[in-house]
Amino acid sequence: MEGRDGGYLVAADTNKPPIMVLNIGFRTRQSLHKTIQYSSGFFVLLVAFICIITLFTRPTTPGALRGSGGGRGGQWSAAGLDGRQAERLHSEDQLELDDIFISVKTTSKFHGTRLSVILETWFNLAKNQITFFTDQEDPELDERLGEGKLVPTPCPVDHSRHALACKMQHEINAFLATDKKWFCHFDDDQYVNVPRLLTKLREFPVSMAWYLGKPSIPDQLQIQDKESGDTQKRIKFWFGTGGAGFCLSRPLTDQLARHASGRRFISVSEKLRLPDDVTMGYIVSILAGVELKRVEEFHSHLEPLHLVKDLHNQISFSYSETTTTSSSGAASYRYSNSNIVEAGLTEFSLSDDPTRFKSIHCRLFRETVTWCPQKIR
Repeated sequence: MEGRDGGYLVAADTNKPPIMVLNIGFRTRQSLHKTIQYSSGFFVLLVAFICIITLFTRPTTPGALRGSGGGRGGQWSAAGLDGRQAERLHSEDQLELDDIFISVKTTSKFHGTRLSVILETWFNLAKNQITFFTDQEDPELDERLGEGKLVPTPCPVDHSRHALACKMQHEINAFLATDKKWFCHFDDDQYVNVPRLLTKLREFPVSMAWYLGKPSIPDQLQIQDKESGDTQKRIKFWFGTGGAGFCLSRPLTDQLARHASGRRFISVSEKLRLPDDVTMGYIVSILAGVELKRVEEFHSHLEPLHLVKDLHNQISFSYSETTTTSSSGAASYRYSNSNIVEAGLTEFSLSDDPTRFKSIHCRLFRETVTWCPQKIR
């Protein structure tokens, strides 16, 4: 029998007790609602489970971890890592002192003067990383420095353009024969704050080409373009003065090998008639297309050194020196007090420490030596 609501009713048997009539459509809808509820709950749990598994098992990419500030330009950031993971990644990417090749250019007549104060001071901060390039053998100095730390080149003993370029050539070749990550050049009239140098280099990703230094002129150097047939054509570039020190990263030196290895550096210097530091600037800036990155913490004798402050954060220092000639024709050297680092240094008198290197060393690393005065003068 068809009911009023469109459903079908079951007629009661007149021979049996009456029973409740069920609406089949209503019971079906109730079952469907329960099925939907159970399915939704299961789906939510499944999504949550997948998210948890993905979070703990997905691979970590450098791009996701690379920070934009502090430390080396591309140094790992600890964001999203536990302590052990961050420490491991940091140590793998951390530049160490042994990754730096420090070359010091000198000459035999300064072995007993300029080198003496270096050996007494900042040389002890990086004995295994420093190599001296000179022009004559010196068995006594060689023994004091250790095997391979004094390189007697066949370069002239004078201060000519060729002599300077020749020693720079030997410095470059020596570095290219190593697996070091940075080449840093300094002169024998400089003091180098080695820990600060390391800290500075860590700011630059070693996988990139870097030319770090400080120019000694206010504008770019302009020279004639000898590669061009036009004698009026000029090129200009920045160069880091050797008197302040400069550093090249391994990718850059590898790129420069075809222009500067073997005897090529000397050839470029002679062709352009430029000194060694300017030749380096030309090769890096013009031939390799890498611009100088100015580092203000480098200081040379070509700037007013009395303005240098905050010694702990500086990298290199220098001093002025004048030359006089005796009646016998022999050259003698005396230090000029007109251009030295002052910065309130009173550890030694000017007569006891004319370069101010001993005073600087005591100010920065007093705990590493025993000869610093107990009381500041």
